[in-house]
Amino acid sequence: MLRHTDGSVGLIAGLSLPVVLGGLGLAVDLGRGLEQRMVTQRVADSAALGAALAYQSSNNPANLSAIARDLAVGNGLPDANVTAQLVNDFPNSGDLSVKVTVTAQLPFTLARVVGAPASFTVGSESFAVVSGEPPFATPCFLALSNGSNALRTEGGGTINAPDCSIAAVGQVNNAGSLMRAADIISGAGQILNEWGTLNANSLRFATSFSTPAWNNNVPSADKRVNTSTSLIDPWADNAELVTARSLLGTFTAIPSLANPATPSGSNWDFNWSPASNVAGFRVGTSNTYNVPAGNYTIERLTVAGGINVNFASGSTITIKNGFANGGSSVVFGDVNLFVNGGFNSGSSGVRIGNGALHIGSGTATFTGSNLKGDGDVIVNAPITIGGGASLQMGNGQHLFRSFNISGGGFVVAGDGAFQANEGIDIGGNSELSIGNGSFLIGPRSNGTAINLQGSGRMFMGDGPFSTNGHISTAGGSRIRFPITANHFINGNMTIAGSALFGAGRYTIGGNFTNGTGGTTWPFTSPYTGITWGQMINGVSVSGFDMAGVDVTFITSGTLNLAGGARTKLIAPDASVPGGQIRDLLLHSLTSANTNWAAGAQSIFVGTVHLPNSSLTMSGGSTNLSEGQCFTLIAKTIAATGGAAAGSACRTMTEAYGGGGSGGKTIRLVR
Repeated sequence: MLRHTDGSVGLIAGLSLPVVLGGLGLAVDLGRGLEQRMVTQRVADSAALGAALAYQSSNNPANLSAIARDLAVGNGLPDANVTAQLVNDFPNSGDLSVKVTVTAQLPFTLARVVGAPASFTVGSESFAVVSGEPPFATPCFLALSNGSNALRTEGGGTINAPDCSIAAVGQVNNAGSLMRAADIISGAGQILNEWGTLNANSLRFATSFSTPAWNNNVPSADKRVNTSTSLIDPWADNAELVTARSLLGTFTAIPSLANPATPSGSNWDFNWSPASNVAGFRVGTSNTYNVPAGNYTIERLTVAGGINVNFASGSTITIKNGFANGGSSVVFGDVNLFVNGGFNSGSSGVRIGNGALHIGSGTATFTGSNLKGDGDVIVNAPITIGGGASLQMGNGQHLFRSFNISGGGFVVAGDGAFQANEGIDIGGNSELSIGNGSFLIGPRSNGTAINLQGSGRMFMGDGPFSTNGHISTAGGSRIRFPITANHFINGNMTIAGSALFGAGRYTIGGNFTNGTGGTTWPFTSPYTGITWGQMINGVSVSGFDMAGVDVTFITSGTLNLAGGARTKLIAPDASVPGGQIRDLLLHSLTSANTNWAAGAQSIFVGTVHLPNSSLTMSGGSTNLSEGQCFTLIAKTIAATGGAAAGSACRTMTEAYGGGGSGGKTIRLVR
């Protein structure tokens, strides 16, 4: 029997069968486990996102696990074990995440043949970041200089930004009354407290912190962090700024004006002893002449004192060597009137109906009351309106060589293109009001395109705007700029009176200055009845002398404020292609100093970005945000002489992102 071998293969196969079946069972169960893990991972991801969203809304961690379990049940794992918890500083320092763990029991099948337990655990975890806040609040006052006194207060100056940081790459020096912020930061230097109060959740400094031994008005030692901090200019290399700067110094070319064609004819002299060529128009022996419709070629047209002249509608009238009115009344019906050699309306003024009025060579003088209906008005001559005179024009093109209004005179133009090739001068208590259209204004010989003297006024409707020259306004004056995508100003803009800025971008090829103030909005025009400056885009600007809402200023120079000016400027919350830039109020790369001084009181909302300029607030000036977000970025920042600056901005993300949530996002991180 010992030597008998029949049936040995079957015996070995029988003994090996349990091992083979066990190995096959393990493989099968391993595959089932991998499939189950894919399910638990999907459920964990979904639960982490849902729990993170719930936490962001409620800020309550107590319900995280319950919310995660409900989501697991809804995703087909009713028997899974689900836990959720908050995790600090993951995945990066300052981050807050929700961690969800999902485990499920899966029974062994064939593997139990080789002694495997009844079941095995399959688990997955997922992390969803709730917020990615840095360990300090982002700056809303940021000095980019790495030198001493990069950001400083002195002489009673204060900077108050309780919900954001006051920061400088270089030294922060408090020699004034107060710096209050969520955090006060010197990224690469020291914080020096010479006198006043530092109020902050933390002081962060790269080298040292110094304060007098007697001064306890500083954060405690446990709130002082000796570490370098990376501070960057968030607007550097911004593509919209690069494009906007490329337009500095540009303007819309102004078409030249021409004289009308006026062939030679005979003189027309309307007087008490008329020549034969006009005697037939006289009404009996009266002082009235009625000229019927027709085409008239006139050498020179004169009207004597006490005479009335009426031209019927439907006429075309050309005058070669000037029109001079000394009569009581001259009325042109709906006619086309072309004049060279000068135009003088006389003290009684003239009335012209609908049609074209084209005045060429000579001087155009309007005295008395003058009315012009709809139709193009082209004056290729210096136009003067003074001594209480007026000119009211209907809709159409209004094209002039130059404009001078003085002595209480006023001009009203309806809708249509407005053009002044050689500038506009408006004297005291005089007014120019223009409807909607386009506005092209060139310079006088002194380089000024618009000049408003004391109490002079210029109101523009809405439409494209371009000046090839400076804009200068005196104390007591008023100007209203149109709403348009981009206002092109090829020169300095010096505002000493009141100014309203219609929404849009202002590209200024020079300095921007707001001076003495003295007149505030609102104001109602006595000639049009329009009230300007009560509200702009739903925002009250009453009581301010310079105001704009949804505006961005791009300048070659800088913005200087002085003389008690009251300013309210609000940046847009959305960009417009070719126009204003979201959250940006003012930008310039100038290295010239910026001064906000002499009692100027300003409300700024948005970002003032002057990365190469040293900005000083002094003389009791205030630069606040009226409970909104004001961000100031400059080479150096100083608040001196009782100046006060402040912002209610919570984060830089809010400053640049339109506000609200501080830019918090939810995303899976593992």
